[in-house]
Parts: sequence; C-alpha cells; structure tokens
Amino acid sequence: MTGKRVREAKTAEARLKALRVSPQKLALVAQLIRGRRVEEALRILAFSKKRISSDVGRVLESAVANAENNHSLDIDNLHVSRVEVGKSVTMKRWRPRARGRLGRYRRFFSNLVIVVKEGAPPGVPPSHKKES
Repeated sequence: MTGKRVREAKTAEARLKALRVSPQKLALVAQLIRGRRVEEALRILAFSKKRISSDVGRVLESAVANAENNHSLDIDNLHVSRVEVGKSVTMKRWRPRARGRLGRYRRFFSNLVIVVKEGAPPGVPPSHKKES
C-alpha cells in the first residue's frame, strides 16, 4: 500500500487536534459514547458534567454532518463505531518553589477522532416493530 488509508464503506469521521485536555481525561468521556447510537451519545454528552464533553459533542455532530453531506448516509441509522484518543503536544511550564528552586509541570493536549457508521451497533438485535 502507498500510505493512503482506505475508508470503510458507509462510514464518516471527524477529527480534532490539539484539544486542551489530557488524554486520560478525554478517554473517560470517549468511553461513555463508544459503540452507542448517535442520538443516545449526544444525549449522554449533553448531560455529562465533564468540561470536555461539549467539545466531544461538537466533534460528534461534525462527524454526523460529514456522513450526511459528504457520504449521503442516513443520519437516523448511525452509531459511533470508533473513538480514538491520542497524545498531542505537551507544554512544559515552570513554577517558582521555595529556596530559589523551580518546579516543573506539564500541560497536556490530545487528539480526537470519531468515526460514525451506518447500520445497527454491534451487539444490538434488530428491532422487530410491526408495521401498521
């Protein structure tokens, strides 16, 4: 392969780079929505008390918009198939300490990739609604 990634059929993705939160904290929010239907994931993020959940919600909405506009997918039948959290840059900062010394601390940044896929989420049986 020549280094190009092949996109799966019936998927769309959205990325956010250099998000100002540590990857560990972002992974906690990502775990809440992984594998869920899009409507349910947006509802979970809307009522989450985590600071970063609003940014994750915006990325998820962007992935849904990409699915609808760029790939002509049915937005009522989407689920979150993959959420990737990765490290980005780390800013190194210094704070004065006692007796003329320095204390080093780091400010972490993260990358986020959300992939939505058309179809029922894995592990969920298809609905057996009767048409009237």
